[in-house]
Amino acid sequence: MSNLSDSDDTKVLQEALNSQLNTIDVGHAGTAMRFLTAYFATQENRDVVLTGSERMQQRPIGILVNALRQLGAEITYVENEGYPPLRISGKKLSGVSIKVQADISSQYLSALLLIAPTLEKGLTVAFESKVTSRPYLQMTLALLKTCGVSVVEEENDVMVKSFQKKNLPTHFTVESDWSSASYFYSFIALSPVGTALKLRYFKEESLQGDKRLTEIYSHFGVTTSFEGDFITLTKQINHNPKTISVDLTDNPDLAQTIAVTCLGLNVDCHITGLHTLKIKETDRLAALQTELIKFGAKVKITKDSLSMQSTDLTEQNEIVAVATYDDHRMAMAFAPLCLKHSVVIKEATVVTKSYPDFWKDLAYIGVDVNIQ
Repeated sequence: MSNLSDSDDTKVLQEALNSQLNTIDVGHAGTAMRFLTAYFATQENRDVVLTGSERMQQRPIGILVNALRQLGAEITYVENEGYPPLRISGKKLSGVSIKVQADISSQYLSALLLIAPTLEKGLTVAFESKVTSRPYLQMTLALLKTCGVSVVEEENDVMVKSFQKKNLPTHFTVESDWSSASYFYSFIALSPVGTALKLRYFKEESLQGDKRLTEIYSHFGVTTSFEGDFITLTKQINHNPKTISVDLTDNPDLAQTIAVTCLGLNVDCHITGLHTLKIKETDRLAALQTELIKFGAKVKITKDSLSMQSTDLTEQNEIVAVATYDDHRMAMAFAPLCLKHSVVIKEATVVTKSYPDFWKDLAYIGVDVNIQ
């Protein structure tokens, strides 16, 4: 395997899978919490307590636990109903079909689908609501197919058959993360015409929902060209819209980056489809509103949207300290503003959650960000 991420999330998941401890602490890693809950539920004769940081213990997991219980899993809440820590007594799961609320987190669905091939009769997952971040579901199904698993997908359910053949690929290259690429799109959008940057291991036919960056950032004058494993981002023109409206139901991780880009270009924005942001590493809607207002923007939020009336940053001189709220995306999303305004990114090491070399890579391309 090549191009595997060295992020905290990846390391936490690897360590947990190899650990023999009775208590597994995933810290802030929400993906690991969801995937490991399903995994340990299938591990016969293994009892574990799965826990995480203070914020992790505030992030709901009841929908996934209830789904696993439908399959016969033995999972109890150590403290608060519906939230980690969890006590999981692994066993052979007997269920063959479940119904799941699908509009909260696609990771619940991925967690269930990843264990489905190990079940004796496979698993059919029926969606009781519209799937949020559906591209991530498609990525999970594509990975299962790559591993030789039979998958039958309908509009409102997915059937995954039991794994019969061990015909795994001999080598697998992990595609780079389009969510992480978003910050470089923002840097290019805020740069002079003619600025270009090349990034590696991105596919033109990518299933990642955040590939939508190529379309969204074209409105900010950024073009994307594909050549082999590389993409080249180029600032072609200075032609920014007065306002932009975008529905990010399938791409909620782009919200912070797009909002900050709009601020840097003095573009008003209305972003919808953000109902999952309140249960991320922080309440991202509230955090975004607080930090954007520091720059003079006018921001209104609802339970699933953000509207911003931007401001001209060239008329301001005061240094703005951006709080990151233990959220890696807050730190990286606000970093490009250094091209337009004096900013300080506080608690900058939080980027290790998904992109440990972020500040190093910025220095490599000649960008100096004031970090603490």
